[in-house]
Amino acid sequence: MSAQVSIRDSRLSDAAILVQFNMAMAEETEGRQLDHEAVSAGVRHVLADPARGFYLVAESDGNIIGSLMVTTEWSDWRNGFYWWIQSVYVRPAWRRLGVYRRLYASVKSMAATSGNVCGIRLYVDRDNKTAQNVYNTLGMTETFYLVFEETFRENPNHTE
Repeated sequence: MSAQVSIRDSRLSDAAILVQFNMAMAEETEGRQLDHEAVSAGVRHVLADPARGFYLVAESDGNIIGSLMVTTEWSDWRNGFYWWIQSVYVRPAWRRLGVYRRLYASVKSMAATSGNVCGIRLYVDRDNKTAQNVYNTLGMTETFYLVFEETFRENPNHTE
């Protein structure tokens, strides 16, 4: 295993591995089996439309070993965007080796130089203490907000 890790923007050719990572992350963290077709369409939509978000990938020796997605939320209170980190995945053999740290550092650097990002947010499963510790170590803090949702679409074949 090489210690050389680089971070880059995703490409359309990364779609299959991003789908694989999303499916694995949902299974590992929430015990959920996602619909492959829905995840594939969702990943392709992000890759095709930067307004929906973007992925960063971590590579070593030409192999993608980790990824995350960033989406945006406008804050009228701060007159800027929050960047939401989502769909974080690092291959098991590469965990605890600083791969996520490098991905996060890239996001943080990009946000700091964008001129219109007021902060970075993410959500994490309450029981995922390992991830929470990583986020704390990197300087993120738990907020007083709770996340609520009402789901309107469970149709895995929705292609909007």
